[in-house]
Amino acid sequence: MRAVFLLILGLSFSLMADLALSACLIGFETRPDGCFDVDECADKEQPVCGLHAVCFNSDGSYYCQCNSGYSTKSRAVNFTRDSCKDINECREMRADCGPNAKCKNTPGSYNCSCEQGFASSNGAKTFLATDGITCKDINECNETRDYCGPNTKCKNTPGSYNCSCKQGFVSSNGTETFLATDGITCTELTCNHFAPVGSHDQIPAGLEKVLSLMRDACNALNGSPRPEGETLLESLLTTIDELLSAGPLKDNGMVTRFLKVVEDALRLIGFLLPNNRIRKSANHTDVQFLVKRGQMSPKGKISLSSEHVLLDTHWETAAGDTTYPGFAAASLMTYKGLESSTNDSFQGLSAKHNGTKFSMNSKVVTVSVSNENTGHLQKPVTLTLSHLQKTEENRSHSCVYWDGASGGWSERGCEVVRSNSTHTVCACSHLSSFAVLMALYEVEDAFHLEVITWVGLSVSQVCLLLCIVTFFCCRSIQGTRNTIHLHLCVCLFIANLVFLAGISSTQNKVGCALVAGLLHFFFLAAFCWMCLEGVQLYRMVVLVFNTTLRPRCMTAAGYGIPAIIVAISAGVRSEGYGTERFCWLTLKQGLIWSFFGPVCIIITVNAFFFLITVWKLAEKFSSLNPDLSNLRKIKAFTITAIAQLCVLGTMWIFGCFLFEKGNRPLEYIFTVLNSLQGVLLFLMHCLLSKPVREEYGKFLSHLCTSQKKYSEFSTNQSGSSRASKSAQHTGESRI
Repeated sequence: MRAVFLLILGLSFSLMADLALSACLIGFETRPDGCFDVDECADKEQPVCGLHAVCFNSDGSYYCQCNSGYSTKSRAVNFTRDSCKDINECREMRADCGPNAKCKNTPGSYNCSCEQGFASSNGAKTFLATDGITCKDINECNETRDYCGPNTKCKNTPGSYNCSCKQGFVSSNGTETFLATDGITCTELTCNHFAPVGSHDQIPAGLEKVLSLMRDACNALNGSPRPEGETLLESLLTTIDELLSAGPLKDNGMVTRFLKVVEDALRLIGFLLPNNRIRKSANHTDVQFLVKRGQMSPKGKISLSSEHVLLDTHWETAAGDTTYPGFAAASLMTYKGLESSTNDSFQGLSAKHNGTKFSMNSKVVTVSVSNENTGHLQKPVTLTLSHLQKTEENRSHSCVYWDGASGGWSERGCEVVRSNSTHTVCACSHLSSFAVLMALYEVEDAFHLEVITWVGLSVSQVCLLLCIVTFFCCRSIQGTRNTIHLHLCVCLFIANLVFLAGISSTQNKVGCALVAGLLHFFFLAAFCWMCLEGVQLYRMVVLVFNTTLRPRCMTAAGYGIPAIIVAISAGVRSEGYGTERFCWLTLKQGLIWSFFGPVCIIITVNAFFFLITVWKLAEKFSSLNPDLSNLRKIKAFTITAIAQLCVLGTMWIFGCFLFEKGNRPLEYIFTVLNSLQGVLLFLMHCLLSKPVREEYGKFLSHLCTSQKKYSEFSTNQSGSSRASKSAQHTGESRI
């Protein structure tokens, strides 16, 4: 019983001890000697406050505080169940770094630094807003003498600077200001290519206006304000319109100067245009620009086009590898009527191709880029030019450029890639002004025409020579009309002789012009003597009395008037004497009318005289005039004169089609009439004239009969001849 009691008592004491141990509060731990505080901050492996916080122990508990630069979301200073996040002092405006400084947040802090172009007052790169440090402007221009590079000016600005070129220099990319780090250089500004050339008498006013416009724009490049690119381009096109509206340029030298000025002008305007594709059109021109600027030179393909041409090239060609870093411009100018000024400039090509004749078959275009070194391109440019007229598939075309050195078209450096009836694709290893030429095939029947001309004119020359000898030697037909016929035949003989000898001698320009001038003079003189014949007939029939014209007056009219016309024509348009195909007057610029104008007037005047003559003859025949022999003589004169005018006049009506491309039948008609004119004159004025036949009979009698028979024949014929001659002079005096 006692043992049970002791057991129960022991258990009771043990239970009481356990109850005593479990009586410590939360945050304390029970030890044999009592309750002791638990240090929650002592756990290093798993800190109760987390990162960026400090743990503080307290009796039976703890609390946390964030490190400097960190805060809880609730902004509480002490916490137990939260976390610390970085405070962005820059965003929450807790850090005022001051003017010209920038704030940068860092984990648990921040730092201040001066903006580009400024430096801290103590030289430190970073600082705190509380340090009392300020940012001051850096004067970059004081760092070195040539901070921006040679031939430049440096200007300091708050926090920065800018560079510009000195007077007389221009930046390589066309910008007015730049930075030293842009890699831009200043090159000497030369406006010499826009300088005036010669006197105003030697250069058209329109071209001088173009030069003056571009010279002023060039000189204003380093001034303020600078000219605007688009405005300058519009002014250039307007000025070119004024120049080309005045008519074709007068010679190849002027064409060379004009094309060079336009090429330089387009290069200059490219400096002043923005980064863009720009297109402008005018009455005589169409131009397209493509401009790019950047830190690096542009690369890739370029395509520019107009109605008549497509240009394919590369930015590397436009920019080049020197002078213009970070800038490139390309332009394509199409002229709408310049081919008329350059359609006779094939001398070098014709000589190279064994006399082949050429004709313009495309518009003239100018390609200009910012790169000035375009004489030998690594990558050729490709031009697709539309034909002015559709041609046969087998027609030969040539790609050419305007060679300023020779003043004409040249094939050097250009080749035909492919060609069809409407387009020709050209590849050229240099830049300039380009066009397509069409080779003119000789007409299929050219040999036939040539044979007819040479044979016919040779026969005519023999007949004209017989006429000249007859009119000069036959005393029985001496008189005013005989003198007129003599000079008419002399003029035609010399003209035909010059025609045979030099009509196709186009190699020598001076000689060709001389041939054209001689043909102009002697053919005009022939028509003037025909006009004098009409005047003589009019005086014989209408005036009746004083019918003989003075030889001096006839000579002055027959040779003086043509000399005056030729002198004036040569003085006004000397370059019009001699064409690409023949040594004759050009059909351009109206010079041909210095021949056809007088011819038309003479034909009209003679037609008027002949109508009056026929009318008067009809009146005399109707009145049964007893002097019928004289009337019949005048009638014969009139008929032969009208026939003569019809032959020569008709010939030159068709002749206007000979010296340019014309209708084949008309060429045959002209060739036949021109070849037979001497034969017809010999027939009308010699063989159909009874006095002349009688003289021929006497001459043949001397050759074919004996002296006795000749004497008898001579006696009989002399009497009749004297009677006939006496009757003729008597009748002429009566008339």
